[in-house]
Amino acid sequence: MPRIWNIALNNRALQKKLSTALNISPFLAQLLINRHIYDIKEAKDFLNPSLSSLSSPFLLTDMEAACQRIKKALTHKEKVMIFGDYDVDGISSVAILKSVLDSLGFSTHYYLPHRINEGYGLNSNVLKIAKQNNIKLLITVDCGISNFSEVEELKREGIDVIITDHHLPVDSRTPAALAIINPRQTKKDTPYKNLAGVGVAYKFACALLEKELEEYLDLVCLGTVADSVPLLGENRIIVKKGLEKLINTCRPGLKALIEIGGLKKDYFSTCDIAYILAPRINASGRIDTAYRALKLFLASSKEEAEELAKELNHLNYLRQRIEEDILEEARIMIERDINFKENKVIVLAKDGWHEGVLGIIASRIKNMLNRPTVMISLKEKEGRGSARSIENFHIMEAFLECRDILKNFGGHPLAAGFSILRENLERFKERLNRLAEEKLTPQDIQPSLNIDMQIGLKDLSPQLLEEIKLLEPFGEGNPPALFYTPSLSLRAEPVVLNKDTLKLWVTDGNFTYPAIGFNMGHLKDYLNKVEFFDLVYCLQDSKGNNFEKFVLKIEDIRLGPFVS
Repeated sequence: MPRIWNIALNNRALQKKLSTALNISPFLAQLLINRHIYDIKEAKDFLNPSLSSLSSPFLLTDMEAACQRIKKALTHKEKVMIFGDYDVDGISSVAILKSVLDSLGFSTHYYLPHRINEGYGLNSNVLKIAKQNNIKLLITVDCGISNFSEVEELKREGIDVIITDHHLPVDSRTPAALAIINPRQTKKDTPYKNLAGVGVAYKFACALLEKELEEYLDLVCLGTVADSVPLLGENRIIVKKGLEKLINTCRPGLKALIEIGGLKKDYFSTCDIAYILAPRINASGRIDTAYRALKLFLASSKEEAEELAKELNHLNYLRQRIEEDILEEARIMIERDINFKENKVIVLAKDGWHEGVLGIIASRIKNMLNRPTVMISLKEKEGRGSARSIENFHIMEAFLECRDILKNFGGHPLAAGFSILRENLERFKERLNRLAEEKLTPQDIQPSLNIDMQIGLKDLSPQLLEEIKLLEPFGEGNPPALFYTPSLSLRAEPVVLNKDTLKLWVTDGNFTYPAIGFNMGHLKDYLNKVEFFDLVYCLQDSKGNNFEKFVLKIEDIRLGPFVS
C-alpha cells in the first residue's frame, strides 16, 4: 500500500526566532519546530541535554516511604528480594537495584519469572520462595501494578511490597502495597511520566544513595531504548548520557556483548541497541530463562562474560530461526483467512507457537500492514498473546472493553500482553474489530510518512549533517529527520547489493549524491524506465568515505511517468 506523505509546513517567523537566538540554521530550527519545540530555553535544553536537568526522584509518589522502608530493613538486617521482568528493561532494572542494595550492605535475593512457564508479573512461585528464604521485603521492578491478589497474599505472610513500575494501572486501581513508585499515576506536577521501568528503578536507586548515579547510565540507556519509550524529556537525557557511558563501559558483560555484536567502540547509536544488543539480551528470556542475561550484566570476570555473551548470541540465532518460521505461517494465515475490509485488527492464533517471539512478530506484521496485530499461542484450553497497536488505537483501552473475556492483561497504549480461554477467542476477535471499526478511519490504517521539509540537493552539506546530529539520539518520539526532494533522476546505473539493497547516484542536473535503499532492489528496473522520481530520505554519515561526506538513506520513492 502506498504511503501518505505528510510534509510539515514551514514556520518562517519561528524559524527566524530560534535560528537567531541559538545561532543555528533555519533548517535545524524547523526540525526543532516539527518536534514541537517552540521555546528558546526548551530548544537549548533539547540540543544540550544535561544530567542537572533531571527532576528529583522524590517528586515520585511514595518515594520517601519506600526509602524509609529500605533503611528499616537495613537496620533490622531483614532479607530483601527483587522481582523483575524477563526483558531488557526488567533485567537491567534488577541489575541496578541489586548492585545498589548490595553496596548498602544487603545480600539481595532476586527472581526473574520464566516467560512461558510462569508468565509476566508476580506469581505463586515467588510467594513460596519468599517464605522459604525468610524475605521480609519484596521490591518489584518493571511489573507489579496489576498484581492485586499476589500483593495481598504477601501482606498476609508478613512480607511488605514496594512496587516500582511504569505500566498503566488497570481501571486506575492499584494493589495494596506499602509503596508504589510509578510515574504514570503520580502527582500531576511530576515533570516526566514516560520513564521506562529501568528509569523508575534508577530514580529509586538515586533516591536511596541521595545522588545521581552516572555509573549506571549504560544499563539505564539499554533498558530505556529497548522498551521503546519516547526519547524525549528525561529519557532523552538518560539515553544521550548513557550512550556516552556505553562507549567506555567498565562492565565485562557489556564489553563482551559489544564485541560479539561486532560494534565499533568509539560510537553507539540507539539502532545499535535496538538491533544488535537488545535482541541478544532479550533472547535469554524469550528462548530460555532471563538469568543468563542478568548474570552477564553482573559478571565480574572477562572469562565469565565472554562465555555468557556466546550463549546469548546462540540463543539469539535460535530465536531468529523460530521467528522466521512463525512469521511465514502467519503470512500464509493472513493471505488465506483475513478479509481486510472486515478486519482492521489482525488476530492470529495457533497451537504450539513459541510464546517468546509473539511480540516481535506482532510488531513486524503491524509495521507491514499498519493495523493493530494480535498473536496468540494456544495450548489446551488457554491462549497467551501479545498485541502491538498503531496510533489512534489504544490497545489497553480496547482490552478494558474485553475484560470479561480475558483472563488477565497489562501493558501500554501501543503494546500489551494477555491470556484468554480458547472458547472466548472468536468473541475477542469480533469485539476488537468492532472497536476498531468505531475508532479507526481509513486514513488511520493507511501507512504514512511524516516528512520534515522539502529540500533541494543544493541545500545538503556536511554542516547540515552536523546540525542533524545535534537531534540525536533518535527513537520513539524523536524520529530521524526526513527530507523530500522531487524530480530527481539517475546519474548512473543502479546496483543491487547484498540483502536486496539498492545503491544509486541521484541528481537534479546540478548536484549529485549517493543514495541507498534497503529492501528496494526490486525497484532497479523501474527506475531505469521513468523520466524522474521523488525521494524521501535521511541524511547519514558515509562512515569514513573520504570522497563523499554523507549518503541519502532512502525511506520511500515515488516513480514518475515512464519514458515513452
